[in-house]
Amino acid sequence: MTTFALVNKTILAHIYLFFAMFIYAMGFTIIKEVTPLHISPAGFVALRVLGATPLLWITGLFIREKVERKDIFKLALLSLCGVTINQSLFVRGMSLTSPISGAIIMITSPLLVLLLGNIILKERITWQRLTGILIGLGGAALLILSKTISNVKSDSPLGDFYVFINALSWGTFLVLAKPLMKKYNTVTNLKWVFLFSTIILVPIGFSDLIAINWSSFDNKIIFDILFVIIGVTFIAYLLNVFGLKVLSPTVVSAYIYLQPIMAAAIALYLGKDELTWEKIVSAILIFTGVILASQNKKIKVTGD
Repeated sequence: MTTFALVNKTILAHIYLFFAMFIYAMGFTIIKEVTPLHISPAGFVALRVLGATPLLWITGLFIREKVERKDIFKLALLSLCGVTINQSLFVRGMSLTSPISGAIIMITSPLLVLLLGNIILKERITWQRLTGILIGLGGAALLILSKTISNVKSDSPLGDFYVFINALSWGTFLVLAKPLMKKYNTVTNLKWVFLFSTIILVPIGFSDLIAINWSSFDNKIIFDILFVIIGVTFIAYLLNVFGLKVLSPTVVSAYIYLQPIMAAAIALYLGKDELTWEKIVSAILIFTGVILASQNKKIKVTGD
């Protein structure tokens, strides 16, 4: 592969992750509007996988890639970390805790990925990457702690705990998924991951799923549900994993710092927020952190 082609793939991977974060930033508010007022957390998670799994398998018909039997267990493990635990605890946690508390805990994910990558993949923790992660962490913390977006305080330690385990689960997924992402197509990996998760999540949320009162939903709630299924669950997962095929788990996880700044941008566009110095400084710190964390300098060793 030429250097030019490699650079193009890297740029494209960053673009994928940027749009994935934008979708997640929108989904953060939308999910709060749907659950638990209209659909229970367990029912909503079951609905998400029931909607996204057929989309992935239909897309997989155009790829026709066979998975080796020895990798089936690995994909089942990925489904447990990346969908089953991740989605279940995030939705349940956010139904119990506040947006600010949840956002603070979620940005621990890159640090967890950094440590897990070192333990599992023997990925070296350089001072430059660690500095980038900490700068981004500081920028995101400044934004959410300024309380200019929301003044709601955390009301449930259990909800905070759920979100933390969700962050740990997502970090584990990013680290464990890297080898299989190099081996198989993105859609191939995700269609099996979601299939295994459907087998677990649908029975858990079945009673809540059949209890949904669809006739009570207006067009906006229907749109919100479709956006979460197609946008947040189907498209954003694809974009995230596309990025993971080229970039390291640490870099992919660092993009989570963009979510608070994008949430602020969406609020400004809708006229529900105002621009402050904290947000400007946060934006600078977050982008600086992502840039530093994404750098992977190679040390050239010369000898006689």
